Amino acid sequence: MKTSNKFTLTRIIVAPIFFIIYFLPIWLKIPTGSIFSILTVCILIPLLAFAELTDYFDGYYARKHSEVSDFGKMFDPFADVFLHLSTFTCFVFSGYMPTVLYILILYREFSQNFLRMVAANRGTAIAARKGGKLKTVFYVISCFVALAQEALVRTSLNLILGLPDNFLDIFRYVGYGFFFVCVLLSYISFADYLKNFGGLLKEAAE
Repeated sequence: MKTSNKFTLTRIIVAPIFFIIYFLPIWLKIPTGSIFSILTVCILIPLLAFAELTDYFDGYYARKHSEVSDFGKMFDPFADVFLHLSTFTCFVFSGYMPTVLYILILYREFSQNFLRMVAANRGTAIAARKGGKLKTVFYVISCFVALAQEALVRTSLNLILGLPDNFLDIFRYVGYGFFFVCVLLSYISFADYLKNFGGLLKEAAE
């Protein structure tokens, strides 16, 4: 396997690991503030950071080693979606991401995936466009904003620091704002993909 694709594959492997570690304290009913609960946060933050960094490295090595391919153009965005939908599911469960926004993103990503499949069937590999890349950046930021909220809860750091009682509520609404921007950017970028590749759908349907 090419070096760039190995980095891409890493995101797919990390996604279920993140999911399991995130839910372990919940499944085992371990209280917040416990050593185990704090330990999960200490693992989740660098794990997510590492996974997101692989998105940079797969592109870097694809260009450096001339490994850019049609497969990579489809594999990279698939890995991004695989990772982000996994993390979003965690945050929906914890209440950091509104369910309606999650569903809207889910619809968009499945629609985008269908467009890629139709295009691939007609010999065209759709690579990530600027709008899609900007959307992904906000996906990443929103994930870390939500994870920061969960970190405060699991470590009880908000109590230790003496933060106002409504701090977490305010922080949650800030997170909602980021996820709202994610939805907005995701549909704007999808409209751009349809503008440039929607003709393939029309041809395939005829």
